[in-house]
Amino acid sequence: MVQERILVIDCQVAGISGDMILGALIDLGIDSDKFRDAVSVLKKYLKGVESLQIEIRDVKRKGFRAKRVEVKAQENYEHRKGREVKDAIMRCIDDLNLQDETRNFALNVFDTLINAEAKIHVENAQDVHLHELGSVDTVVDIIGTAFCLENLGLFKNTRIYSTPIAVGGGTLKTQEGILSSPSPAVVEILRSKNFAMIGGPINAELCTPTGASILVNVAEPIDRFPLIKPSVIGYGAGSKDFDEFPNILRMTLGENVPEFFSDEVSLIETNVDDVTGEVIGYTLDKLMKEGAKSVSIIPIYTKGNRPGQIIQIISDHDDVEHLSRILMEETGTLGTRIIPCKRHILLREPFNVKIRFNGTEKSVRIKVAKDSEGKIVRIKPEYGDAKKIAEELGLPLREILALAEERARKIIFEGTKS
Repeated sequence: MVQERILVIDCQVAGISGDMILGALIDLGIDSDKFRDAVSVLKKYLKGVESLQIEIRDVKRKGFRAKRVEVKAQENYEHRKGREVKDAIMRCIDDLNLQDETRNFALNVFDTLINAEAKIHVENAQDVHLHELGSVDTVVDIIGTAFCLENLGLFKNTRIYSTPIAVGGGTLKTQEGILSSPSPAVVEILRSKNFAMIGGPINAELCTPTGASILVNVAEPIDRFPLIKPSVIGYGAGSKDFDEFPNILRMTLGENVPEFFSDEVSLIETNVDDVTGEVIGYTLDKLMKEGAKSVSIIPIYTKGNRPGQIIQIISDHDDVEHLSRILMEETGTLGTRIIPCKRHILLREPFNVKIRFNGTEKSVRIKVAKDSEGKIVRIKPEYGDAKKIAEELGLPLREILALAEERARKIIFEGTKS
């Protein structure tokens, strides 16, 4: 079974933009030269692009290293329409021979972008006039992100999450005049996908429309980091260096840590309606002695409304043949059902405790059940040990169980040995 991966995009302090996303993804393990070669195909399909250079370098933001991606292009255009940019994106994807899911992602990002613009300006999405958003930078961000996600394998067996997005505040200058930050496009994009945003921590534009469009199409919103075992961390730098915080987008890639431990077992079942209670009881005991993990008897009604039982056994895969034969021989059933399945289980750690009665010392095995974070969920004395002591000393079983558990808790939580 392939271990599920998790990618957390942390934008709760410095926000997010297309160039920061590219920097963090490249920092996760993308070859810079291959990235440049991939996005350079834009020159062939986006009209008005006279030259295009991609500069990738390490920079520092408040002393922290991060990858900076800067697009340097000469363009000759006043504005581009939505359909023109979308056509260029599709042609680039075809040229790069990217997979269908990558193609769909890139087109969804652009549709999110232009739909927000169209709603704000009450225009048709395909004919909306894109100003800053129609530049080659936007297309580099979209195609570049799609290329990186595919080459890092992040469209497969990976859950991608985003922390709440810092959007800054104050005002910003655009070709449409002075606007409040976050821009109307950013607010509309986040609204359309039910993403949370948080103002500040400074008065500046921290979330761009392109960054928001990419994020909402690849990630699920979360309040805080999930349970994760980090393996690689990528840092993408923004264009500015703020005094208040490092202008860095962090991406943490790691393995999912399941809430429970798990194993693979087999479920063996049969229905019986003509077996005595004595035979069923004997069969249960024999199955347990021969390696069954557990045996359950479930009362049912069979055909003809006859009362019967389901005998259900949990076993290791290797014991299925042996236990099935015992079940058939002892009960006379004509067949069994075998169901391979996965169990979620708590980690169990055994140890022994000593208990005393009237100068007599006895040993009882204890099972301590813990979750994947090491938290103790249950402390349970072994029934067989407690039963034997109760019979030897002539005491109630519940007193033996209670005393054994009390001793175990003192050892675990107080460090008491005696």
